[in-house]
Amino acid sequence: MKLGFACKFLDPEFRQPFPFKSTTRTRFLGLGLQARENLLYTLSVTNLTHLARIFEQLARLPPDLRMMRIGSDLLPLYTVPEATPIYHELSGQLLPLFEKCGDLARANDIRLSFHPGQYSVLASDSPPVVERALEDVEYHALCATLMGYGRSFQDFKINIHMNGKAGFAGFKHAFGKLSPEARRMLTVENDEISCSLDDVLQARDLCPIVVDIHHHWVKENAFLRPDDPRIEQVIASWRGVRPVMHYSISQEGIIPEQGLPDQLALGVAKSKLRAHSDFYFNQTLNDWALSFTDFDIMCEVKMKNIARDRLYNAARLRDGGER
Repeated sequence: MKLGFACKFLDPEFRQPFPFKSTTRTRFLGLGLQARENLLYTLSVTNLTHLARIFEQLARLPPDLRMMRIGSDLLPLYTVPEATPIYHELSGQLLPLFEKCGDLARANDIRLSFHPGQYSVLASDSPPVVERALEDVEYHALCATLMGYGRSFQDFKINIHMNGKAGFAGFKHAFGKLSPEARRMLTVENDEISCSLDDVLQARDLCPIVVDIHHHWVKENAFLRPDDPRIEQVIASWRGVRPVMHYSISQEGIIPEQGLPDQLALGVAKSKLRAHSDFYFNQTLNDWALSFTDFDIMCEVKMKNIARDRLYNAARLRDGGER
């Protein structure tokens, strides 16, 4: 079982030694053409260089901890119409940096993913929204492809939600418009508001299903178990690749520090239950998440790899150092 973290790598003092850099659309559009190119080049080189350094850090960790979600701002403003042609011109200069990142990740068995933002809605009933979502997914697929991925089924994961008024039919229609590389990488996840695990399982013949156990609990006030028949369907959707699930818990002070929380007893609005905690402070919930032994786990927690490492070390102590 690999345990991953999302986007930001923290040092022991909770600082980011290798942060991604970005800019605003307003600042970018306020510059002349050469200044725009210089800005995007500098930001991209910084981000790709920092990504390689993060991979070098992960390579020093136990194999179980070599898993990461890369931030979407790897190439800042890529989908802005005025920026895209500049990136096309810069591609030859940036390609060696992408290749270095991909080579590092593969050499050290680092499992990678992207998670486009909440506005990438392939199942929207608005054609312009769908078009922007397709562009966003293809941007992420391009970054993965430049690193040497997208060649085989789920050698890289690009995860989105299926929420949208067009439902599964809309998602299926948009999925068919994606490039072969993007289709090989795409996964779909249940959410805590509109799209249940049963809803996303409709897509299991199209792409793998990522089960978010916290989302399921918030939406249903029920704790999924590894022997739930739906988990078998989730695993089957990955077609032999080790599946990924997402694990988060509600914030400190909202739920108790032990036991399985009951929403009816808590009396807290679902909107407050959705927010992620800083650390995994409830050992009962941790044991529950770690019982899904057929899965790798993306840890969605504010203190990123530090909180992930504490979860890992606590599990090792519990298991007598066997992990």
